[in-house]
Parts: sequence; C-alpha cells; structure tokens
Amino acid sequence: MAARFLPGNRLSLLRSGAEYFPALEAAIGAARSAVFLETYIYAGDATGRRITRALCAAASRGAAVHVLVDGFGSRDMPEEFVRDLERAGARLLVFRPEFWPFPWRRDRLRRMHRKIAVIDGRAAFVGGINVIDDLDTPHQVPPRHDYAVKVEGPLVASIRHEVERLWNRVALARLKRRWRVRPTPAAETAHHGGQRAALVVRDNLRHRRDIETAYLAAIESAVRDIVVANAYFLPGKRFRRALIRASRRGVRVVLLLQGRVEYALLHYASHALYGALLEAGIEIYEYQRSFLHAKVAAIDDRWATVGSSNIDPFSLLLAREANVVVEDGRFAAELHRRLREDIKQGALVVTRTRWLEQPLPRRILTWIAYGFARFAIGVFGFGGRY
Repeated sequence: MAARFLPGNRLSLLRSGAEYFPALEAAIGAARSAVFLETYIYAGDATGRRITRALCAAASRGAAVHVLVDGFGSRDMPEEFVRDLERAGARLLVFRPEFWPFPWRRDRLRRMHRKIAVIDGRAAFVGGINVIDDLDTPHQVPPRHDYAVKVEGPLVASIRHEVERLWNRVALARLKRRWRVRPTPAAETAHHGGQRAALVVRDNLRHRRDIETAYLAAIESAVRDIVVANAYFLPGKRFRRALIRASRRGVRVVLLLQGRVEYALLHYASHALYGALLEAGIEIYEYQRSFLHAKVAAIDDRWATVGSSNIDPFSLLLAREANVVVEDGRFAAELHRRLREDIKQGALVVTRTRWLEQPLPRRILTWIAYGFARFAIGVFGFGGRY
C-alpha cells in the first residue's frame, strides 16, 4: 500500500534519550485530554520512573492515559509502575503476554516493536527509542545511539488513528471491551510547517510489506547517495539486490552498522553479507563508540525515514513496526549530516582487504551464524526471501 504523504508538518529530529526524553516529558506534562504511549521495552530504571511519573501526573489532571507495552520486551516491567499507573487512573494493556513456556513457537516473534507517543492530537513521537536508560547495558559508555522524530501538524491525526486502532484491537483481545476508544475525527489539521511526511506501518494484515516497499522505492530512485544506519542488518535478497544495483549505477551507498556484539547470532550472521556488498562497491562502517540502536536512512537529501524497523526478517516480516517517511530536503539533509558525524566520530571502516584477511575461525563463526539464521528464518516460513 502506497504511503499517504501529508504536507504542512513540522518535524524535529531527536538523537538518543538525551534529546528524546526531555521532549517527551514536556509534551506529556502539557497533556490535557489524551496520551497514548506504545513501547516495546518499559524498563524499571530511572527513565522508566520519570516517564511513569509524567504519565501518572497527566492521568491525575484528567487526561485519558493509554499505555501499550509488548508482552516479551516489557515482561520485566515492575509491578510498582503498574500499580502507580492504575492508581492514577491510567490504563495499561499488554500486547501478546508471555503465557506459554515454549520458546520456539512460530508466533512468539510476532511482537509489538513500535515506539510511538501521541499527546492530545497536538504532537506525536515516532522512532526507535524504548522507555529505558541509554546506559542500561553494562560497560556501555557513551550511551546507546538512537533516533526519534517529533511530529507536529496534519500527520499527527494519522498517527493517532493508528495507535487508537491497535489499542482497540488489543483491548478486545484482553477482554477489556469497555477500554476501547472512539476514533478521533480530525485531531489536528492546522499546518505547523512545510514538511511532507507519512506514517508507514508493518503488520500482518493490510501492511505486511509497506516499510520494505517504501525503502525499495527510495533506493531504486536514488541518483547520488544512500546512507542507511541500522542496528540489526540482515536484509533479504530484494533489499540486497536493490542496494547493489544502486551502487553499480554510480550511487554512493553507505551502511552504518552495529560494531559491538549485542545479539551474537544476528551480529555474526550479518557479517556473512559483507563480502558481496563490499565487492559491489558499497561502503560499510561499524559503529564502535557505543551500542547502535538506530533505524534510519537518508537518500539524496530528499528522502528520509526514522522509525522502529530494523532491516532484518524479524522487523520486516514478523513484528509490528512504525516508521515516519519524510520527503523534505531540509530534514533529509539534517539526518544526513548527523549520520556523517556519527561515522566520523564513532565508526571504523570495513575495507575489502580487512574483510578478506579475517582469521579462519572468525570466518567459520560467521558462516555458522548465517546458516543458523537462515534455518531459523526457514522455520518461520520466509526462507525463500532471505
């Protein structure tokens, strides 16, 4: 389904929790009618406490506060936070709670991986940042690196419609029929700026391939440069071939990928793709300064995306995801500039020589990881595309 771009928006790029959480807190602090928050992880740390306090304060002022968390990612959400939200009058729902102890069920990876907040129909936030400290991982200095975007303008109504729709589906599934909300007519249609943007989601119904399709269309139309920053990069054949075709027709293709080992299987499996990508002239940089969690791209200083979707089979084929796609030169140029700074300040280039000179044990580990990942993908029924 084609993305529905709306003009008249003001978009603010936010880098990591240091910029994101103060903006989110301020918006929640000004909420008067309704707050919707979706997050994959809701951690029991200082960030979780500050966001819980802000939500409770909004609910106590009379705002209708709705919090949707994933049953796997937020399985350790403290009961204390749950009680505080309930006492303040906020409503909390869990997407696909973890009831069964069978880790290899086919449907277990169908998670709610979105990170969205909508406040009063005035402002929305979409990105890759969970409700968790940037420094939650041991020995993680500097903080985790990620992006989100604040949206003001006509697109907020589309984002609110999407979160209301998912909230109502989960409320029915959790037998909370009375918690369903009535769809808001036109939440906010006034223009706040001159930027065109669309919300693109991935689900298992009408929007199974929308995010991947948006990426592919932009890559195929690129004429100068493509910069992709992605934490978990294991693209399928169509995506890889699109990048290789772009490089061969003279487009500079730059990938900023995870340099530190966070999830070993995906980390080493993705390395198995480096050879073909480097051979095609694609530049690969590994972010070493901290853990990379970004899911963003900028193309030709005209197109950009910020969201929750990794470029791997779990995000593109299984999870519920949400990205804002932007057709605006100023926003794309700003994201492009920040990504260049990220590469300059915290990344190491992967040269073809360095790649070919890897020790044999590392090569073996890489191909074992890739083979196991392919097997796992096949188990879930998507082997033909990967």
